[in-house]
Amino acid sequence: MTMRISRRAFNGGLLGLAAVGGSAFGAEPARADVPTLEASTGLAQLAPPEFPITPIWGYEGHVPGPVVRIRQGERVERRFVNNLPQASTVHWHGIRIDNAMDGVPDLTQAAVSPGGSYLYDFAVPDAGTYWYHSHNRTWEQLARGLYGALIVEEADGGPEVDRDEIMLMDDWRLTQEAQIEPSFGAMGDRSHGGRIGNWVTINGEGDWRRTVRRHERLRLRLANAANARIFVLELHGLEGWAVALDGQPLAAPETLRRFHLAPGQRADLIVDATAEEGTDAFLISLERDGAYRIARFRVDGTMRPRPLAAPAPLEPNPVAPLRGLAEARSVRLLMQGGAMGGMQSAVMGGRETDIRDMVAQGKVWAFNGVADFAAHPLLDLASGETARIVIVNETAWPHAMHLHGHHFRRIDGDGNVGPLRDTLLLDREESAEIAFVADNPGNWLLHCHMPEHSAGGMETWIRVG
Repeated sequence: MTMRISRRAFNGGLLGLAAVGGSAFGAEPARADVPTLEASTGLAQLAPPEFPITPIWGYEGHVPGPVVRIRQGERVERRFVNNLPQASTVHWHGIRIDNAMDGVPDLTQAAVSPGGSYLYDFAVPDAGTYWYHSHNRTWEQLARGLYGALIVEEADGGPEVDRDEIMLMDDWRLTQEAQIEPSFGAMGDRSHGGRIGNWVTINGEGDWRRTVRRHERLRLRLANAANARIFVLELHGLEGWAVALDGQPLAAPETLRRFHLAPGQRADLIVDATAEEGTDAFLISLERDGAYRIARFRVDGTMRPRPLAAPAPLEPNPVAPLRGLAEARSVRLLMQGGAMGGMQSAVMGGRETDIRDMVAQGKVWAFNGVADFAAHPLLDLASGETARIVIVNETAWPHAMHLHGHHFRRIDGDGNVGPLRDTLLLDREESAEIAFVADNPGNWLLHCHMPEHSAGGMETWIRVG
């Protein structure tokens, strides 16, 4: 007899408020001195111990894959080896790297066939919290577990903390036997909110917990590795600040309350454990049916009599400042389609295609009336040129827009600019304007980071230099 998996059963249940280098398409020579990063099948105990173990796909057979940790300015060198039954690549999410290293099939490299390999070799200009993941058949391969953390330590040593914790958040769609439900890329997911799971993990653990001491200071590196779940998060028994978003330091630490983390986004938090000794502090996920604890910090002992003073801002990364905004070239990106979107047709293969024929080919979304990968870039920019993109979400669903190779700032109606990001969440029927300096040459993807939406038509590209 099997049991239905419920996050209530293991993730803590409902909480009351009081309870809480190379050529883009050329073959890469093998080098014996380069560490490998192997994509392979593996096993993980995602569900509670009374449930069966779960077959996954992972880097080095684990989920998440091994942490790649280096210092700002150093090089990442990994020979990717594909031992999966499908072609695959590695995308180094949020890193402003050489275009040939970006891992986008047919745009920056050829997908690596089963049994093949590819040398990734690039310098990292920016400190912060980043991650890597598959970028071929992402709607399946990400859902099977192909991701890991990329941590770039600050050249000056970083903030004063007692502990540094990486927390890769994911949700899994599991069967009653704790197997990954195999309806990858289903049309219902493509046309609605994407593949939403029924089981939440942090670092592959359904009951992630740590023991801390009162007034211990932690750096929490949160990353949303889920296909489509938008986490709405709160801290209970932990007090602190956001100091970086998507790897880029904030101008000043911002006091934490409730915050969102869309697929692909990251947040660096500096928090103090303020819960009383012998009690628990929590990271809480707020959902339509209540609040669930997804991480637990048991407070055992006291580190210091009172919390430390507020942290100083992190050193900024060398991202080019926005300039010439008034003269910058501006384009409009209209997001259309999906369930309840009313789209009747879009251009596919250079011709107007009826929605029924689009659905037969797996396409249900469009950018500016085009539902497949555009033959021409959305923007063709000179190196160093400033660009503005007005994104208009006319759909009934939220989308997490990710720009490769660059970081951008959101501009509000009064001309104020927001923090640097590489992934922007737009709610349904919301519009936003972003601006960036196109200083990284190459062809760069711009897409919804909910991979079912991207595969369903929500992807375009820009050309720089």
